[in-house]
This record gives sequence, C-alpha cells and structure tokens, in this order.
Amino acid sequence: MPGSENRAQLLLEAIREEAVGGTLMEVCGTHTMAIARSGLRSLLPPHLELLSGPGCPVCVTAQGDIDQVIELARRPGIILATFGDMMRVPGTESSLQEERARGADIRVVYSPLDALELARQYPEREVVFLGIGFETTAPTVAVTIEQAAAEKVANFSVWSVHKVVPPALEAIFFDPEIAVDGLICPGHVSAVIGVEPYTVLAQKYHKPCVITGFEVEDILQGVYMLVRQLRKGTAAVEIQYRRIVRPQGNPVAGQVMERVFTTAEARWRGLGTISDSGLFIKPAYESWDARRKFDIPEIEDRPIKGCSCGEVLRGRITPRQCPLFGRGCTPLQPVGPCMVSQEGACAAYYRYRAVL
Repeated sequence: MPGSENRAQLLLEAIREEAVGGTLMEVCGTHTMAIARSGLRSLLPPHLELLSGPGCPVCVTAQGDIDQVIELARRPGIILATFGDMMRVPGTESSLQEERARGADIRVVYSPLDALELARQYPEREVVFLGIGFETTAPTVAVTIEQAAAEKVANFSVWSVHKVVPPALEAIFFDPEIAVDGLICPGHVSAVIGVEPYTVLAQKYHKPCVITGFEVEDILQGVYMLVRQLRKGTAAVEIQYRRIVRPQGNPVAGQVMERVFTTAEARWRGLGTISDSGLFIKPAYESWDARRKFDIPEIEDRPIKGCSCGEVLRGRITPRQCPLFGRGCTPLQPVGPCMVSQEGACAAYYRYRAVL
C-alpha cells in the first residue's frame, strides 16, 4: 500500500531528523518478530540501536522450572496440557516432546479451557495445565481456575509459571551493565495493566517509555516518540497504541487475577530471582494448584552449556553474537528456548536473517 509506505518513510525521516543516539529495548516477543520481519534495524540511523529484552514468556522460564514440569509429566496417571511452544524447549536432560515420545501423556491445547474440558472427559486422570505467560494470558487461566472451582472439577489443576512484566523492567533499569535509554513497551500486556506501573519506573529511573502497537508504522511512531523524549531530556509514559490501550488498563482482567493469584519472587532466565514477579495460586484455590497437589521438589537452575539465551534476554548481546547461533543452534536443533519459541529473539533473527 503506497500510503502506508509513504507514512513509514516520513516516520523514518522524522527519526533521523531528531539526530539522537541511544539504545531502545523492546520487551515483547511480538515486537521482536515484527521488527525482525520488517528489517527495521537496518533502516534506523546507525547511532540508534534496538535491543530485544525479556519479552518472550517461554524464553524467560528458568531452567529449573522447565525441569520441574518435565518431572511432573513423568508422574503416572497425569495428563499434562500445554501450549505448543513449550514442547521443544530443552530441559537439562530432556524436553516435553522427548517425554511424550517415551510415553508420557502430554497434549497440546490452545486455551486453558481446553485443558479443563480434558479433565471433564477423563475424571479418573489428573489433568494439569501448564500456565505460562505474562499479564496477557494470566486472566484467562484465572477464569478457568474459578470455573473449575465452581464446577468442583477436582482432577484439574494448574502449574503456574506466570510472570508479571514490570518487576523485570525494573531489574533491567537497575542493572548497571544493561545500558537502555528507553523502552518500547508491550501493547498486549499494557492493555491489561495500563500505564501506572511504567509511570513509576519512568519517574524512578528517568527513562522514557512508549506503549506501542505491532504494525511497522506503530513501531516507527513509537521509536519517534522515544527519541523525541530523549532529545528533550524528558521521561514520560506515552501511549502510541491508543486504539487498544487505555491509561487504566483493563480493570476486569486485573480483578480476576487478583482474586486467583498472588505475587511472589520467581526465577527468570538471564535475570535471576526477582521479587514479586511470579503469579502463584492463592490458598483459596489450593485444590487447583498443581504445585501444592503434587509436591515436585524445586530443581536448581543448571545453565545449558554454550547457550547464551540469558545474555540475549538481558540485552547484553544480540543473538548473532552467540557462538552457537545458526551453527550448533537452529530452529530444527535448538539448544536454548530463544531459538524454540515463536516469540524468541534467536528464532526471529534466524528466520529473518536475510533482512537483518
């Protein structure tokens, strides 16, 4: 569409005219894919760098947490229901895909309600849904837990490794080794949480934040809004994605999460343990909490030899700076989760390497 191309070109020219250097980080896997697919990095001025951050929930899941889920899947009588992205994520010694090949009953579902339906169909089996994702997916899992409780579906539970985004962003700003001047904030997460969490961070660390949509023009406009703030020396939270995001977020989604989940410290790949960053099921719903029901011992994080996913997620390196990228680690033979997930930075760089 010529009109769209013209608008994108005008935005690129406006960004160049600002003549401000700096490093911007996107913290959403959908942004990561969109930026790679469109080749935006190669179009921006050389003094303006775009880094990928911890925006992929599959990628930031700690190695020990993955190993715990694999151990759970091995338990007799369990049906483990999971999103497809998790199947090929390497654990320390195995993966869910390998465990299924060995006989474990692991099924790919498209929503937590699909897992609840499995529990209705197999009342003699324990059905565990692997709850993974940020504030975007957590509300639907919370609603499903409430539905299971209302129906008294006793053989359904959730193993929650859900995480919330703002504490991870503070960890990035707080780390002196990560030089980030501004954030391209996630549109879908922000549609739930609104602007307040970013406002606190922007004021505390004096870093501009722009909540941005996912089309090329959205991202370019978001970058322009950030470099304009950098030139002025301001640090505010702006919404580029106004057609979806409201300043107050989605109070209904927030309320259902508050009813079912509580926050506590959680492990993040690359970022370590972060306070109040994990969503865990409240005691009122403990009958549907797989962690309480099955008592799988905590497993220590053991780094994957040679894998640099943690450094990529922190923005310390780009995927191409990993020695294994495209050689020992490819989408067909992934070493780490950043090459597996559809939102992973390594997968994006590999898939669209011709335009990067």
